[in-house]
Amino acid sequence: MRDWNLLLPSSHADTFTRDRLPPQDQWPVFVADRPELDYPDTLNVVSALLDRHVLEGRGDRMALHGVRHMGSEMGNGVGDFSWTYAQLQEQVNRIAQVLCVDMGLVSGNRVLLRGGNSPMMAAALLATFKAGLVAVPTMPLLRAGELATIIGQAQVSAALCDSLLAEELQFCMTPGHVHHCPGLQQMTLFRSEQADGLEQRMQRHDPVFAAHPSSRDDVCLIAFTSGTTGKPKGTMHFHRDLLAMCDLFPRHILQMDETDVVCGTPPIAFTFGLGGLLAFPLRHGASAVLLEKHTPETLLTSIAKYRATQCYTAPTMYRQMAPLAAGHDLSSLKHPVSAGEALPDATRQMWQQATGITMTDGIGGTEVIHIYISSAGAQVRPGSIGQVVPGYGAQIVDDDMQPVPPGTLGRLAVRGPTGCKYLDDPRQQDYVKAGWNLPGDTFVMDADGYFSYQARNDDMIISAGYNIAGPEVESALLAHPAVAECGVVGMPDADRGQIVQAFVVLKPGHTAGEALEKTLQDHVKQSIAPFKYPRKIVFMNALPRTETGKLQRFKLRQTS
Repeated sequence: MRDWNLLLPSSHADTFTRDRLPPQDQWPVFVADRPELDYPDTLNVVSALLDRHVLEGRGDRMALHGVRHMGSEMGNGVGDFSWTYAQLQEQVNRIAQVLCVDMGLVSGNRVLLRGGNSPMMAAALLATFKAGLVAVPTMPLLRAGELATIIGQAQVSAALCDSLLAEELQFCMTPGHVHHCPGLQQMTLFRSEQADGLEQRMQRHDPVFAAHPSSRDDVCLIAFTSGTTGKPKGTMHFHRDLLAMCDLFPRHILQMDETDVVCGTPPIAFTFGLGGLLAFPLRHGASAVLLEKHTPETLLTSIAKYRATQCYTAPTMYRQMAPLAAGHDLSSLKHPVSAGEALPDATRQMWQQATGITMTDGIGGTEVIHIYISSAGAQVRPGSIGQVVPGYGAQIVDDDMQPVPPGTLGRLAVRGPTGCKYLDDPRQQDYVKAGWNLPGDTFVMDADGYFSYQARNDDMIISAGYNIAGPEVESALLAHPAVAECGVVGMPDADRGQIVQAFVVLKPGHTAGEALEKTLQDHVKQSIAPFKYPRKIVFMNALPRTETGKLQRFKLRQTS
């Protein structure tokens, strides 16, 4: 196998991304020693995800189905949709021609994509990859200022945007507006019946398009981190990276095959959703259910209606679904996959008791593109995320990057076929040390190689000399029947350095006040070591979260 640390020549006419990769001495060591990762030098990921199935006679298999919202231009209707692999390929090929012919884009140009989990957003993503362009997907809730930052960093010149989300992006194209981006020259809307809308343009092209002959080492995706620290970073991924994420976690942990049906909530603009709800099922000949709006009730209904075998969502959603699960037929569900933030053991147990289905926990990250530690089924151990996904390696290290013995608290270090390549960002040197990716998490590994999450490195609370992991206190609080959600952080204290402070959202029927605060404090003291109890509890109506469901602890620290 070719050494993945040595880059092949780029096929891009626009060399922006290749020119802005980090210096190679700041790269993680890439390890790709498994036979399933033996990819050809010329590799367009869409040829492997989509075209291959049609070429090999599987074009009539279901690829995408779900519910489509028509939008105001098209009558505000809602209806079911279903696309086979062949139908999806036709849509992708037509969009690729719009990008290359109508919009005049050349390989390596960046395209901002803005939309929810709709069939057109999925097709637009795939078309961008197939045309040899670089996709810059963005979350639907981002505002003009946030979009302007992304457009500026990635030097985006063109956009495909859902008509329902056009207003904020239009500000970026308006001269004189505070967030005007002069470099953004054109925007084509989908979910539109206008003559210059994407759907009408697509119909003027034949449904045939030859995939751009990309190098496997060409960047095809710039994924921006979800902003839990308030400072999103652009992470660059090659065609080979997107294929590798499909050939490791879903293959080895979930044993994914063509019989699987997947559903879930993460945006496909986010790598958790891009993998779980689009790339994974396409790679394995399975099908995906795309729904743009989800509540706990509608997600449960979708699992039952479409006989979903895999579900991808965050721990908070599983916690909200558990009390409702008895009213739905979940017998098809094999793998409820939790990722995006730490899974409290109380939530895992609550789900297990309600459904009888074992959750599959996983830790990944935008920098490494997807999940690299996970266990499923009989391999699950309480309190642990699991073992390394085949193809990856991980260890616990101290501040000098030296491995520590099993049972010792330390920093998680991981490497494998994918890894951090920030877009022109000095923080690369903080994320990669000695060839290892450092996601910023404190872990413990046992003698059997099971990894247990403690906290983000900067979320470890040191109070009166004790190390206290915020997620452990959160898990204890969540076990109390009055608590719907909670977040725990360290707050400055003159006597103790820091104190444990909890932010709690109550379930209906419970009243905030000093009495309940003491009850919850006593509950924590009885559940875990008493010194870990929250010395202050702030009751809130809602916790600050990113669009992907991650708790924004930095915002809690800014709350007095």
